[in-house]
Amino acid sequence: MRQAIELAAEAERAGEVPVGAVVVLDGKVIGTGRNNPIGGSDPSAHAEMLALRQAAQSIGNYRLENATLYATLEPCVMCAGALVTARIATLVFGARDLRFGGVRSKFGLADHPLLNHRARVIEGVLATECSALMKRFFEARRG
Repeated sequence: MRQAIELAAEAERAGEVPVGAVVVLDGKVIGTGRNNPIGGSDPSAHAEMLALRQAAQSIGNYRLENATLYATLEPCVMCAGALVTARIATLVFGARDLRFGGVRSKFGLADHPLLNHRARVIEGVLATECSALMKRFFEARRG
């Protein structure tokens, strides 16, 4: 999660919403990402999506079974759907996203009983630090 927080800070320095994500398989980082929809002119360039893409390319398979995705912010619906499609075993996230959360706050996609795959969800890891990143970013924008 610390590496995801570093990636989120990198996103913030680039003017992006500070979200970072890391995919780990067998104790090894196989994918990383930080928010980049503005810089990449790509609405799907969320940290989780970029980390999943890199991880899949790293192992040569879109199925990331037994992998863990660490994200500083609760994934949105798009990212939650992607982690289910990728068969991520465990999702660990820091702060809840009360406006767009696709895992706990608004929807329960990552472990929904109607889907063919359910990820184990662990929330609140380093939540204070993850929330502080978001709060600082949006206060600076509004202030």
